[in-house]
Amino acid sequence: MSRWQDFGLEWHESGHPEAPVLVLSNALGCTWEMWDPQIDALNAVYRVIRYNQPGHGGSPVLPGPYTLAGLSAVVLALLDHLGVQRASVMGSSLGGMIGLWLGAHAGGRIDGLTICCSSACLGQEQVELDRAAAAREHGTNELVSPTIERWFTPHFREWHAETAVYAAMIASTDDEAYALCSELIGRVDLRPDLPAITAPTLVVAGADDPATPPEHSAAIVAGIGANARLAVLPHAAHLANVEQAAEFNELLGLD
Repeated sequence: MSRWQDFGLEWHESGHPEAPVLVLSNALGCTWEMWDPQIDALNAVYRVIRYNQPGHGGSPVLPGPYTLAGLSAVVLALLDHLGVQRASVMGSSLGGMIGLWLGAHAGGRIDGLTICCSSACLGQEQVELDRAAAAREHGTNELVSPTIERWFTPHFREWHAETAVYAAMIASTDDEAYALCSELIGRVDLRPDLPAITAPTLVVAGADDPATPPEHSAAIVAGIGANARLAVLPHAAHLANVEQAAEFNELLGLD
């Protein structure tokens, strides 16, 4: 296992030092601030470790191509660096894929999983390759508008000014890192790995999510089996933890 210093991604720790550890893994185009609607409640019951994916926030761009094994190794290296043997993982979209990989391949270190608006296999590699090409050619700033439309329902976009914060996250993501992550997402097929996940798993979908519709979450639950359960949040698109924060927190037992 490589040392954490070999990766050097940005991370932040909060909550109670002696509490169970929870790692938060962000979606492509988001920084760890995507978990702000949950962080105060999580800090009350967990030792929370947030980190930024490569090229997001203050994290440097790691050499490509990216793989789930490689991005998951970053998480395990951070836990080693902090002396943490076991943790739960909550991940959104790309972060959820990382959580699934860890549950299947590093199950001895995973206490539980919360997988948000993610997929075991998107089945749209060309779409992701086109998105990667657009990021390289035009920059992530040009991807802001279509991404915000996938992340939030029209009602939320109209009535919640904080979508501007998420637009800024997208625009600030490094172009090459975004492209490398998009290419990875297009290749992912975790379906054969799902039966190996034994940790209790909550899979959360947004009922109006055009990026990873609820049937993707249902397929994850079916692949894992009896120790997984599905929750679908109404009136929520891809960033369901933001759009329906109160309902999401209730699912986590944080209300």
